[in-house]
Order: sequence, then C-alpha cells, then structure tokens
Amino acid sequence: MDYQNWGPRGISAPAKAELPQVAVERGMVLEDVQSGWVGAVTRVEKSGGMHVVALEDRRGKSRSFKLGFGFLLEGQPIRLMPPAPRAAPSGAAAGRTASGSVKVAGQRAQVAKASRIWVEGKHDAELVEKVWGDDLRVEGIVVEPLHGIDDLTAAVAAFKPGPGRRLGVLVDHLVPDSKESRIADSVMASPGAAGNVLIVGHPYVDVWQAIRPAVLGIERWPAVPRGQDWKTGILKAFGWPHATKEDIGLGWQKLLGAVRTYADLEASLLGRVEEVIDFLTVP
Repeated sequence: MDYQNWGPRGISAPAKAELPQVAVERGMVLEDVQSGWVGAVTRVEKSGGMHVVALEDRRGKSRSFKLGFGFLLEGQPIRLMPPAPRAAPSGAAAGRTASGSVKVAGQRAQVAKASRIWVEGKHDAELVEKVWGDDLRVEGIVVEPLHGIDDLTAAVAAFKPGPGRRLGVLVDHLVPDSKESRIADSVMASPGAAGNVLIVGHPYVDVWQAIRPAVLGIERWPAVPRGQDWKTGILKAFGWPHATKEDIGLGWQKLLGAVRTYADLEASLLGRVEEVIDFLTVP
C-alpha cells in the first residue's frame, strides 16, 4: 500500500503537493498512518542524512519515524517538515531557560559566591550545567565535580562551611542503608555542617539514568549484570563502542545531546537540584 496518499479510515487524501507543510514541534500529537501509532513529539534528530521524529504514546512507549508524508495532525493529513529555525529572544518574556525559569535578556553573570554545589563527577556537572547553567550564572553559584564521595567528610571540613559559605552536595544512589547514606550521615554530624551543608541525592546508580528513557527512544534503561561496570554495560547494550574511556565519554555526549530541557529529566533529580539551589540562594 502506498500509505503516503491515504488519510484516516482509508479515505484518499489530497495529492502530496497539496498537503499542508507543517514544521514539527515538541509536544505535537501525531498519528503515523501506516502503523496507526499515535504519540506526542519528544525529540527530532538527524540520522543517516534524514530527519527522524520520536513519538511517545500515552503509555510512555516511543517509536521513531522519518519526517515527510504519512502523518495525521488533528485527523488531517500533512507533510511533516523539519523544525523551523528559532529566532533569538528579544527580552525576558521571549523565552525560558532549560530549567523552565524566565530568561532575562542582558543579565550578566554574577561574581562567583563562596557557596558551592558539589556533584560526584564530570557527567553530573555537565548535566546540571546544561539544564540549570543560566540560572546558576545569574545567582553566582559554581558547580564543582568531586570525582567520588569517599573523602567527602574531609573535603567538607577543608571547605569550612558557614553562614554565607554554604555547600550543597548532590550524591548518586543516595538510598537508605547504602555506603552513600552512611557517608552523608557522617558529614552532617561534623562541626559546622548543620544549617550550612545540604546533602541530597537521587536513587540512580549513575546520573545517566536521570535522563528519561523516552527521550532516548527506549522503554527503560537496560539492566547491567552484577559485577560489570555500569557505564560499559549500558553502552554495550546500546550497541555503541564501549572499550575505552574515550568511548564512554563519547557515549555520554550522545546521551547529553538528547537533553534539551528539564522535561527530559526524571522528577527525582529535578526536585533535588532545585532544593540545593534554593538552599544556596534563599537567605
């Protein structure tokens, strides 16, 4: 069947040349005529020289389709086109930052305050920067990677937290009875920590998992066998190169590239980062 010329219920649609051309937009609800798949647009990317759109259905499942003919928008056949170029915002009301806050035109970054956000590693820092970077520059808050939290107690003591010099720490896999929770309890019991240090965390093994699976076009993150390096196992499951540190770095950049706004992240991370920012910026 040449589905490109078919409309709903098998009714012949206008010829291709007559179909309205509609630029794809995030959140647009479309139906693929051939498969009957209905879903909201979650991402658009260029793959193999062609544009591909991912549609997420009401159950959270996602499938990808080539842009062009064969789509229905509000029951009407259209030709789905690549995203329209975005004009640069001209003022505070013209747009929002990736975190969802109002973008302020002409706002200069503030001089860095003494307070800091610490995260476990480079990937955590890059993800926080991509989504909350604009907000943090306005507030003058710097994000620093720790490269692990085994020595967190000593690092906090050396930081010397106090009023006007607060510290927010975002920890991976902060769940009850874990090594991370015991370290956090030890830090919070140390002198000067109360009221000046906030340790929060997400339940994921790695911050990679804070990216919503649907954003990547998958139903769920792959399960990695016990004893195997988690990042290596994830890249292997995706069929991506995974043998070297460079492979892991390139794999992370692919994943990070799929993140556009806060809506692409799990709520369990969003709430914790916002909590830290509030702790460091609200008197």
